[in-house]
Amino acid sequence: MNLLSAGENVGVHSELGWVARLVARAVGVPESTMDEASSIVDGETTVAVRIESDGAVFDTTGMRPVTRGAHSDGRRTVLRDVGGSGFDLMLTADERLDVTARYRPGYQVRAANALLSSRFALLAGQVLVHYPVLWRAGWRGRVPLHASVVATPAGTALLAGPGGVGKSTVLARALAQGGTATADNLCAADETTCYGLSEPLRTDAAGAAGHRTSHGRVESALPGRVPALAPDRIVVLERGPRTEITAIEPARAARALVAGTYAGGELRRYWSFAATMALATGRGPAHPPVAAVAAAYAQRLPCARVVVGDGDTLTAEQLCATGVPAPAGDPRSREQRKAR
Repeated sequence: MNLLSAGENVGVHSELGWVARLVARAVGVPESTMDEASSIVDGETTVAVRIESDGAVFDTTGMRPVTRGAHSDGRRTVLRDVGGSGFDLMLTADERLDVTARYRPGYQVRAANALLSSRFALLAGQVLVHYPVLWRAGWRGRVPLHASVVATPAGTALLAGPGGVGKSTVLARALAQGGTATADNLCAADETTCYGLSEPLRTDAAGAAGHRTSHGRVESALPGRVPALAPDRIVVLERGPRTEITAIEPARAARALVAGTYAGGELRRYWSFAATMALATGRGPAHPPVAAVAAAYAQRLPCARVVVGDGDTLTAEQLCATGVPAPAGDPRSREQRKAR
């Protein structure tokens, strides 16, 4: 299977059918495409993932210890039981990032994975595909953001806010009205463009078809997905008793974007993964400059706070906060008045 994720050309092959199904769920594609050889992506593969049926320990001869559970020779790095998933990884960092995975759980991890199958499905997708892809995107100066970008006739909004505020529900409604989006809630961003992670849409829709996942949500294919978008505004989403739309200061918008990223459960284990790989290979930042990228967007773009009232449905104009001026004293307020 080949796909475009976080701006990377990704190839995935699994010798284990059950892992292939987990990966297909994680990247939001039909399971049948896992065995397809035809390429969906133009250009050379930048991340190649191979899941082997071999259960042997990876050979670390000639490698130095990096930290607990990690050995490296600077080019090849072996990680044991990544994120508590039961998967060992061998990552080879050349121009292309090659990832070889073997499932080698201990008794307790195997039992936990069987008991908490929804959690394991999410974790497997993260450690096998999403984390390597995000780390490879970091070589290009892109940082992970717990956010989505949605393009509508009213504008292209970078949706910020912590998990649980209803970003996916708002996104689903915008897509149903003809919008396009980069991802459900994860992307790799530089200071101008957000490159969506290939993932399913997860909503709270009762009775909806699809795989059940964490927090009572349902996974379904993300309609209208595009690989990348350049946002023209930041929309900080919140929940409340009634719908309200106000302009906010850049610092507050950046803070919401940064805090939502670090609070996101999907990235909870990513930071140690990226730091370990940076220490082992000398590639990529030990700590991605999330705050700097968020601040660059907030300083350049108009920022709005949109409180979604209980049971309310937002129009594209409300979502993109059309006509909302910058806060008093913000140097962009005069520019926005001129534009109108």
